[in-house]
Amino acid sequence: MVGLDIHNIVILTGAGISAESGLATFRGPDGLWEGHRVEDVCTPQALARNAALVHRFYDERRAKLSEVTPNPAHEALAALDRAWPGDLLIVTQNVDDLHERAGAARLLHMHGELKSALCAACGRAVPWRGPLPPGSVCGGCGQPRLRPDIVFFGEMPYEMERIDAALADADLFVSIGTSSAVYPAAGFVQTARHHGARTLELNLDPSAGSFYFEESRLGPASELVPALVRELLG
Repeated sequence: MVGLDIHNIVILTGAGISAESGLATFRGPDGLWEGHRVEDVCTPQALARNAALVHRFYDERRAKLSEVTPNPAHEALAALDRAWPGDLLIVTQNVDDLHERAGAARLLHMHGELKSALCAACGRAVPWRGPLPPGSVCGGCGQPRLRPDIVFFGEMPYEMERIDAALADADLFVSIGTSSAVYPAAGFVQTARHHGARTLELNLDPSAGSFYFEESRLGPASELVPALVRELLG
C-alpha cells in the first residue's frame, strides 16, 4: 500500500505500542486503569476532590517508567525519524517517555507527560522526575499549585493546531496501537483522508474506527512497526 510518492507522514501512537514494554493500557477490559476508575484519577473534578489520590497515582506511574524500556516498535519509529527525508510528526497519546528514550525527536505528546509538572496558576510546565506531592510550589510564580502535566478528560489536548496542520499536509497517516475511541485523536484518520492522505492502521485487534482506514494490519506492534519502517525506507 505504501508507495513511492510518500513525503510527509503523521504517525499516531497509543497505549498499544507501550503495552509490550510492560505499561498498562489506558483502560482495560474491566474499564479500570491500574485498578482505578478513570473518573477518579484523570479528571479536573477528581483532582479537586482528592488531590492526594491523583498525585499518588501519577507518582506511581512515573516511578514505573524506571522499570521498563523501549521495545522494537519504539526503536523502529526512532530509526524512521532519523532517516526519513520528508516531514514526519509522531503524535503520541501516551504520557510515558519510551519514544524519547528510543531516540525519537520529531515527537509531540498531545496528552501530556509523566515527567513534567504543570502549574495550575501560571501554566508553566517544568521537567519533573520524582514524587510530586500536592502543594508543590511553582518556581515561576511561587504558587503551591503544581499538578501532574496530564491532559485530563474535559481538557484540551496540546498543540492541536500543529497536529491539524500536519494532517492537512500528510501523504500518509498511520495509527498504531490505539482504540480509536477517544476524541479528538479518533478523528485524525478522517481529517487525513479528507486532505487526501493514505491511511493505515496497525493494531493488535480491529479498533472502533478500523472502517475509516484504507488498510488495517493486525498483530503485535513490535512486529508490525519494524516491518512498516523497512517498507518505508526501502
